[in-house]
Amino acid sequence: MTTAFAPAAGSRRAPRWLQPTAVVLIAAVTIGIPLWLVAVTSVKPQAEAIKPNLSLPHQVQAAENYQQTFDQGKVVQGFVNSLLVVVPSVVLVLLLGAGAAWVFARRSGRLAGTLYALSISGLLLPPAVITIVMELRQIGLAGTQLGMIAVYTGMYLSTSIFFMTGFIRNLPEELEEAARMDGAGPARVFFQVVLPLLRPVIATATIMVMLFAWSDIFYAFFVLGGGEKATLPLNLYQVASAQLYLNNWHLIFAYVVMMSLPMVAVFVVAQRRIVAGITSGAVK
Repeated sequence: MTTAFAPAAGSRRAPRWLQPTAVVLIAAVTIGIPLWLVAVTSVKPQAEAIKPNLSLPHQVQAAENYQQTFDQGKVVQGFVNSLLVVVPSVVLVLLLGAGAAWVFARRSGRLAGTLYALSISGLLLPPAVITIVMELRQIGLAGTQLGMIAVYTGMYLSTSIFFMTGFIRNLPEELEEAARMDGAGPARVFFQVVLPLLRPVIATATIMVMLFAWSDIFYAFFVLGGGEKATLPLNLYQVASAQLYLNNWHLIFAYVVMMSLPMVAVFVVAQRRIVAGITSGAVK
């Protein structure tokens, strides 16, 4: 007697290895092909790179391409500008997000729930660029790195609060109560008890915010507007639009590779922390 859940006669189940293999193939096509196109074009001579393709170069010209891009593309200046914007933004997002998440996780009531809903509304509501630029002009921060830091902090604060609040709610409150009994104030409890426990999710949030902010060009274009304060992606847009780089895809792709290397290195080194932070938050 067969049940309703038994497979039909003659049907075959797909092999277990088929789904992982399909995922790997899809990833190789959607991610690997664009990466290969950028990498292989960046080492081609100009004549071969006029029409970018996936073929290997007949003549490898990696050193010349990267040296020319580094000298003429203001890579060092863009790298420093990106650091001056991204690093403070990440620090503010983590500190403000952890502090707000601690309050939301330990307090209940309508007011706390309403404030929490407003705080994470940024996950669903995209920032309005025109409104942001107008507000920055009103307070005198348009075209400044401080204004760019404020924009990134506001954009990614919702994500930080969302991740950290769920994590803190599952942490034992007895640790905080023990610190208070020893005479610790709120600031000491936060920095010496709560923050150390948030290391996995802090590592995950740090890398996520860095990846998004480092590669941003849309908001940087409207807030900074280019010039001497241009970040790496914005500087790439400027040099790619210049007459020097017109149709010089080998130089443009060489710039893309150099711009991506810092974040690739960060991701490779910290990928275990990303997985650990996500799984720790899910399990808890």
